[in-house]
Amino acid sequence: MTRYALALAALALPASAVCAQETIVIQETAPAAISDTQAQIERIRTLDDAGPTLNAVIVYDPDAARQAVANTERPLQGRTVLVKDNIETREWPTTAGSLALANNMTGRDAPLIARLRRAGGVILGKTNLSEWANIRSSNSTSGWSAVGGQTGNPHATDRNPCGSSSGSGAAVAAGFAWAAIGTETDGSITCPASVNGVVGFKPTVGVVSRTHVVPISHSQDTAGPMANSVMDAALLLGAIAGSDPADPATKDADSHLRDFTQGLATASLRGVRIGVLRKQAGDFAPVTALFDAALADLRRAGAELVEIDYSPNDEMYRDEFTVLLYELREDLGTYLAGSPADIPVRSLADVIAFDKTHAAEEMRWFGQDIFEQAESTTDRAAYRAARENALHLAGEQGIDRLLRENAVQFLIAPTTGAAWPIDLIYGDHYPGGIGAGSLAAIAGYPHLTVPMGAVEGLPVGLSFMGAKWRDHDVLKAGAAYERARTAELPQPSMKPWAPRD
Repeated sequence: MTRYALALAALALPASAVCAQETIVIQETAPAAISDTQAQIERIRTLDDAGPTLNAVIVYDPDAARQAVANTERPLQGRTVLVKDNIETREWPTTAGSLALANNMTGRDAPLIARLRRAGGVILGKTNLSEWANIRSSNSTSGWSAVGGQTGNPHATDRNPCGSSSGSGAAVAAGFAWAAIGTETDGSITCPASVNGVVGFKPTVGVVSRTHVVPISHSQDTAGPMANSVMDAALLLGAIAGSDPADPATKDADSHLRDFTQGLATASLRGVRIGVLRKQAGDFAPVTALFDAALADLRRAGAELVEIDYSPNDEMYRDEFTVLLYELREDLGTYLAGSPADIPVRSLADVIAFDKTHAAEEMRWFGQDIFEQAESTTDRAAYRAARENALHLAGEQGIDRLLRENAVQFLIAPTTGAAWPIDLIYGDHYPGGIGAGSLAAIAGYPHLTVPMGAVEGLPVGLSFMGAKWRDHDVLKAGAAYERARTAELPQPSMKPWAPRD
């Protein structure tokens, strides 16, 4: 039995396409919502479960086509959405990719999912992720989980889809759903969106509820949309955003709600001052060439570009890590203790012990050193000081200062480099020195990535970051760039990477 089959057995599911053998008969007169959804299901069957076996989808609903047509009168009109498997949905277990949560069947919807259903969105299924949202090990391979196996990148199946919302990014790129929902603590929406060639939006922390989402950090966690266009991402954001009494961070969300799609189709960059984080473009010539072409597109669209010389203070990253360690132990422990499901773990210490007991399945490829560090990070005073300093350096002395002193509305940089080869033995090979997303992640500010081209067929995204609660403005800027973009975007090959002619 393979690791993937073992994980599914633990989930009590017969295959990654649970009940996928059912055949849905579609009448010729059926609405497009049915035929579109059935086509997506067929792509999952032929490309995820068979063919290149992307392993992007853990489970899906074969009856989703009928649900789609039943929702055509609501705002989202039956559009299908895949959901990262650390977000609770009532139909399936929420595993965070770990066998410890294989039976975490809570029977409840996270508030963001309940909002999505009310808006007429159809939950097509759950996507694979980097296990525990990539916080278990410092030597992990993004896109791998004991439940779902290794996710591949549709543009090059032997290349990494990045984490931790790897399955969500890959699924959208592969055409498995209209859109997907990911979560981010630092880079976990924007990185997989960038390397899979789709749009990803990390909203201001507090726009979207985190209740019933397996947590890392209440300071930085947020869910957000991943889609094929900025317009689609904005439409999905509007469906899931809003205040939640159970999540104090969202107390002001309703006051910032709006139709996030409004004005996107006509948004202009004429006269808009944009800060260019040149150092954060790195020194890899193919990426800097893409960035320069994107800057030229922005200038032609009328933007005023301001070069900014910025180097982050290393204390920001040091203190962020302290915050994540402390909050992981506390927040994950609270979630596990409160799950109504019959699960074998109720604390981070329990998870560590579970992984040791199931080391052959859970720790063949990498360990759990970060979990162990988190379990011993208990100094509350040091944590509070770290959080205050990290937030100060990323927010007040980071994005806020850069926007104010340079009189710009947004900051831009390449999101990250091109996808690296999947390497289960040595772990991830992140392209160093490219991107500035940690600023927005630590500050809790909005961050949008939009495809800006490719390096040898491998997508690279352009990041737009703005001030707190300026989510709509960031989306409008990204939509305006999307229309001005001249770069040719690659289509997924569904094959291993090969040099381009």
